[in-house]
Amino acid sequence: MHYPVVNKKGDIIASAVTNLDLHDISRAAKTYGVRSFYVVTPLSDQKALVEKIISHWLKGTGARYNPKRREALQLIIIKKSLNEVIEHIRKKNGDSPKTVVTSAGHNPRNISFKRFRKMLQDDNLYLLMFGTGWGLSEKFMADADYALDPVFGNTDYNHLSVRSAASVILDRLFGRKE
Repeated sequence: MHYPVVNKKGDIIASAVTNLDLHDISRAAKTYGVRSFYVVTPLSDQKALVEKIISHWLKGTGARYNPKRREALQLIIIKKSLNEVIEHIRKKNGDSPKTVVTSAGHNPRNISFKRFRKMLQDDNLYLLMFGTGWGLSEKFMADADYALDPVFGNTDYNHLSVRSAASVILDRLFGRKE
């Protein structure tokens, strides 16, 4: 989600899309069997940037150079808003997804990774949402059906990039357990 997110001052903004996030999150999503990777931005210049990057890897020189990357980037679907994403999923699957937000901060209504893994085994559809910038807005998070526990390491530092957080969370949810 590139909107509504907050900046470091707490203002609600639309954040810029980064090339690295597109590549890394789509590759993690493909690795863990995610059906689609939605990039949500209301900004037309950011949408055009995403389309240009994807085109290079799906149809351009990049497609021939690196077919594995093409396979991952095919998961990307660009939408202007969460409502457009939910409508797209509803039309495609006949039902709307339950929404699950992520955050580096603790929320009293958080669910554990263990609980969410169990929920993923039911027949419901789930939309896992990651915020860019300094995270999703409070109202956006409050409107979600669920909030997932934060990713904590073994230090007090807790400010992962969205691509790192997405990879860790996907592994915790879908990774093979030894």
